[in-house]
Amino acid sequence: MSRVGKAPIAIPNGVTFTVSDDNVVTVKGPKGQLEKAFNNRMNIEKNENNEIVVTRPSDLKEDRALHGLTRALINNMVVGVTAGYQKNLELNGVGYRASVQGNKLVMNLGYSHPVEIVVLEGVTFETPAPTKVIVKGIDKEKVGDMAADIRKWRKPEPYLGKGIKFEGEQIRRKVGKTGK
Repeated sequence: MSRVGKAPIAIPNGVTFTVSDDNVVTVKGPKGQLEKAFNNRMNIEKNENNEIVVTRPSDLKEDRALHGLTRALINNMVVGVTAGYQKNLELNGVGYRASVQGNKLVMNLGYSHPVEIVVLEGVTFETPAPTKVIVKGIDKEKVGDMAADIRKWRKPEPYLGKGIKFEGEQIRRKVGKTGK
């Protein structure tokens, strides 16, 4: 049996959990509401201990894979509506800076024009410093997508270390050319 899939998910206080007949899970919490449809083969229930339990119908390879995935996604929804998710990005480079203007993130990244990124619904940007960007939201997938979209504008390069990187990310540096 899946080690991830068989673990029950505790429902914290202030969180409501519902499952419709077609396996659409709705989780409401203090930070908002998330809804997601899951495969009909998985059985999603709330047990008597106020925990969410996911079970699978058989030991087929597809069912084993869906079992752990379904449980992990539901757990991410519960964590999102209670604590939320955030990704921290750092801008490294001369003149690289970011600021929030309305619902857009405006960044100067060495191009001839500023880069403007419009925020997705359910995600917010913060810039505590000109070289730091914080992406926050309740949906783990959207937060990760927005952080990846920001990072793709200037991926960190290995020679000078310039670019946009995740906080704590290790950039493997290379030695440049040597003079004669």
